[in-house]
Amino acid sequence: MRIGLLGAGRIGLVHAATLAADPRVADLVIADLDPGSAGRAAALLGARTAESVAGLLASAPDAVVVATPTDTHADLITECCDRGIPLFCEKPCFTDAETAQRVVDHVAASGVAVHVGFQRRFDPGYRGAHDAVRSGALGQVRRLHLVTADPAPPPAAYVAVSGGIHRDCQIHDFDALRWVSGREVVEVFATGANRGADYFGAAGDVDESAALLTLDDGSIVTMQASRYNGAGYDVRMEVAGSKSTISVGLDTRVPLRSVEPDSPVLAETAWSGFLERFTVAYRAEISAFLTMVATGARSPCTVEDAMRALLVADAVAASRRERRPVLVDEVSRGARPVEMGLV
Repeated sequence: MRIGLLGAGRIGLVHAATLAADPRVADLVIADLDPGSAGRAAALLGARTAESVAGLLASAPDAVVVATPTDTHADLITECCDRGIPLFCEKPCFTDAETAQRVVDHVAASGVAVHVGFQRRFDPGYRGAHDAVRSGALGQVRRLHLVTADPAPPPAAYVAVSGGIHRDCQIHDFDALRWVSGREVVEVFATGANRGADYFGAAGDVDESAALLTLDDGSIVTMQASRYNGAGYDVRMEVAGSKSTISVGLDTRVPLRSVEPDSPVLAETAWSGFLERFTVAYRAEISAFLTMVATGARSPCTVEDAMRALLVADAVAASRRERRPVLVDEVSRGARPVEMGLV
């Protein structure tokens, strides 16, 4: 297959290396607004470069991986669909509910397969939790807990355009919650705090967040996020059922220390960040995308899924700002019910 990669930044380079190593990719073509970045990536991986994103798309590749800045994603999705090009798009696909519904409608009308990059669906731990819930091994799911904590905050310039901690960071948790539980979030109640750099508050954001979510079957979810977890990168999920309780992310590198005298000894080196923690997942999601393109299989993570995660993020943000419980339906702004592909 001839695959186009749009964007040669940090995550683009991760995907480029996976694509270049896959024997199904006979020709990898890279385009970036900075020709130098595209050229360096191509030279490193034995790929080719395109003069522009527009030129690459006009050359009709078999598929495209979109790793460009967030504000370009919606237009690139619709353009690829208009050209009949299957694509993988990094999250977030859109920054507001109106745009989300427009993109969802456009993709549906085109019939083109779009795979959204929520990599936790391809992590062995999250996959294990998903399968345990589906098998009934946990009994009736009663409550869940999720945490995502960065070891150090992102720079001010990034925070200003990120969409905030709920859309930028916790949106992975919102998608993982839906996918693992097989349920939808119906109501949220959130709070947050600014205890670090001033630029979070200046951007209308927080650096600590906690939320209580209710699922459509009555299950209770607690969720936390932090930009200042100095012990290391910490991403975990607990699922408690009437028969059993399981945990994702409770491995030898979790930055969590027990003070019990008989507790297990963990490794001294914690995860440094998301790229290291989810290396296997990032590779697996691109492999799954190539399989989707080659076989015509259904997308494992659709734009509908991305829209639903965005609506939960917006509800959490509204709850935090307004200091009240918020129904997810309140923030849908006309986004219609869709089949969410939770299987």
